[in-house]
Amino acid sequence: MIGLTHLYALAGVVFGGIALAALLDGQHPRRLRAAAFWALIATEFLIGDALSDTGNGVLLLALVALALLGAPGKGQPATSTAAQRSASAARHGNRLFLPALIMPGVALAGTFLFPHLGQIVDPKQVTLVSLGLGAMIAAATLMIWLRPPLAAPVQEGRRLAEGVGWAMILPQLLASLGALFAVAGVGEIVGALAPLAIPEGSRIAAVLAFTGGMAIFTVMMGNAFAAFPVMMGGIGLPVLVLGLGGDPVVVGAVGMLAGFCGTLLSPMAANFNIVPAALLSLPDRYAVIRAQWPTAVILWLFNTAMIWGFAFS
Repeated sequence: MIGLTHLYALAGVVFGGIALAALLDGQHPRRLRAAAFWALIATEFLIGDALSDTGNGVLLLALVALALLGAPGKGQPATSTAAQRSASAARHGNRLFLPALIMPGVALAGTFLFPHLGQIVDPKQVTLVSLGLGAMIAAATLMIWLRPPLAAPVQEGRRLAEGVGWAMILPQLLASLGALFAVAGVGEIVGALAPLAIPEGSRIAAVLAFTGGMAIFTVMMGNAFAAFPVMMGGIGLPVLVLGLGGDPVVVGAVGMLAGFCGTLLSPMAANFNIVPAALLSLPDRYAVIRAQWPTAVILWLFNTAMIWGFAFS
């Protein structure tokens, strides 16, 4: 049965290829550190389950140490030049976007079809497996259509990975931080303080405290997945669901969307907000956040109204 283990193995192979390409790049200013950085990520995906908690912790500390030493940096991947990419874009036009549509198309189709094809795919991981399959089909389509060198997927992947850099693993680290907060009882502390700020029986105050807390915690930690265990455990479940009879599906789903509004405002979400500004060579590193904040505020108000209007029967 195909599941997350196979997806992790595929990701490990990809990062392993990036590590090898960096190691063979004689013009890379931090060749060994870059290769070690990507190799450690590949190791985590390939055999992370076999490592002990201590082993995974040491691996993570090594990644942080390499990042502090300037890894992975940017090398000279054997890829197409900017002029060649511009010429290809002019020649193929908007057809270049078709392979990008293959991934969501296969993910959607697989989500509906695989459950009816027997025990081929783990029922709990159908969407993720379908997304991985879509990525492979899209890559194969591009190779057959454009006929680039065989190493192009690795080299182009390396070019993008080095453009993002260490921030690539930031979402996973911040999501883990949310789990640590939950285990440490931060949600219980928030739950104990919440009644002091929320008038008893006031739905709108409770909803505002929940959605506002989701957004603020996400701004501080850069990841709504890190904020969710804290705010759901402190306000969402005890106050909105158990105390006021709110629908847990609406509270949970829309509350997560309220957290994503904080992602639009957070410099901690470096891979979303800071890295794009660097990749586009924008003079203002916070240009993306400045462009997004009106949308974030409007969506936050809408999500708050959604919970207030539809979570309570």
